[in-house]
Amino acid sequence: MYIYQGIEAGIGLWGSLGNTVSMADRVQIFQGVRAYGDEVIHGCFSKVGVGRLKGLVSTTTTFIFFFFLLIAALLNRMEIRGTSIGQSIFDSRTSKTYHERIEFPLNCSNSVNLPQTCPENYPSVFQPQESSARTCPDYFRWIHQDLKQWKSSGITEDMIERGKPSADFRLVIVNGKAYVEKYNKPYQTRDVFTIWGILQLLRLYPGKVPDLDLLFYSGDKTMIMKRDYKGLNATSPPPAFHYCGEKAALDIVFPDWTFWGWAEVNIKPWEETLRAIKKGRERIKWEKREPYAYWKGNPYVAKDRVDLLKCNLSDKNDWNVRIYKQDWGKESQQGFKHSKLEDQCTHRYKIYIEGATWSVSEKYILACDSMTLLIKPKYYDFFSRSMVSMQHYWPIRRKNKCRDLKFAVEWGNNHPHEAQAIGKAGSKFIEETLTMRNVYDYMFHLLNEYSKLLKFKPTVPSKAHRVCAESVACLQKGLWKDFMVQSMVKSPSHELPCALPPPYEPQAIQASLDREDKITRQVETWETEYWKKTKP
Repeated sequence: MYIYQGIEAGIGLWGSLGNTVSMADRVQIFQGVRAYGDEVIHGCFSKVGVGRLKGLVSTTTTFIFFFFLLIAALLNRMEIRGTSIGQSIFDSRTSKTYHERIEFPLNCSNSVNLPQTCPENYPSVFQPQESSARTCPDYFRWIHQDLKQWKSSGITEDMIERGKPSADFRLVIVNGKAYVEKYNKPYQTRDVFTIWGILQLLRLYPGKVPDLDLLFYSGDKTMIMKRDYKGLNATSPPPAFHYCGEKAALDIVFPDWTFWGWAEVNIKPWEETLRAIKKGRERIKWEKREPYAYWKGNPYVAKDRVDLLKCNLSDKNDWNVRIYKQDWGKESQQGFKHSKLEDQCTHRYKIYIEGATWSVSEKYILACDSMTLLIKPKYYDFFSRSMVSMQHYWPIRRKNKCRDLKFAVEWGNNHPHEAQAIGKAGSKFIEETLTMRNVYDYMFHLLNEYSKLLKFKPTVPSKAHRVCAESVACLQKGLWKDFMVQSMVKSPSHELPCALPPPYEPQAIQASLDREDKITRQVETWETEYWKKTKP
């Protein structure tokens, strides 16, 4: 009698879970019990014994427990059509089939000399289990602004052809498959990891990315300048994707290659690097860190960085700045022992300064929990336009940087709670809004909105070749392959991309600029008062 009551109650419990728990979570709970079932069942029957077992089943609750364990153990050995039954469960109330996440690992051939073929077993249709009620972060709004130039005219095939001299490669997506035509060999493997990142997007949302045809430039300098497309005889500017933008340019801003790793300098993919920085910053609490501004990097890529060297500690001056030159050639020979980003959260303040244009270091610096002293940038990447001075960072002028840096450090040391709060807000912004999910969703929405502007049907260029995870990663070696394997999307997403917010109204953009100007002037006023009270 108790057995029947237990089984009946167990079935009822299983059914009732669906009313409060999602099917995906219900399957996960059930699979956890199944995985544990073999060991427990075996232990109960072999070690406890039948007589002891009869004593244990004196209550309905006990039978419910053993009912689940028994079924779990049986299911561990049952297979239907070669697939575990846990991988497909039909919910009669919603008439939907829910699938367990199945991984599709990298499938390289045995010989590295053979051309890698693209497997056809990866899902070609995106079938999310859950709808996304999540709205994308605020910086997604800039997608509309970056594409505004072509909103009225659209993008023609002629524009693409005219833009080739400005591009390193052309990427075409047709029916969910990617094709690349290369024009120039860029610095290091920026283009390879950028293409790799786009391939991961296609794996995350199979069949969801529309057909498109785009040009990509993977250098430092902005390429499509507004001044070149003004006047009576001016042609329409070609669209070119790039890692950064500026006020005077029309480059379409796209996430940089380092989100999937920078093998040449041993910087791991973003998720792994962020985890390491979060762990590293816990070694020294903010109040115990060196009370100075820290910067480490290659100063010889830009005049502004060379000028920053003047702010370093010397026999004549102490601007509260500690600068360390990074010799990447030497670091490479020594196994990158002294360039680990997680070891650089040792000072209360960290300086961000641009390189040749923008710098990929921004996200690493902000993640440290130190108050970021951001020297006024000329360029922007895809996420930084939504950061707010005195909330996420402290603004520093370019032409007066040594005095500004000294004052910022003095202010922070005299206002430790406020300075620490700014540092934590900057890190929180990076951790919460710059997840890889958001990076992929930004890429998805940017490409989706871009495709809507095309005035022609994309076709595969005659000189383009098919690319997929296998064709890109399998021929790589060392860190290049390691980082691709680490950053590879192994399964389609179980949810939709976040919801793209509407564009900024022009008055909202102006109000933001006015607010930044007001904050900057306030900081300058504080500094002027400080220097009046300080002996020269």
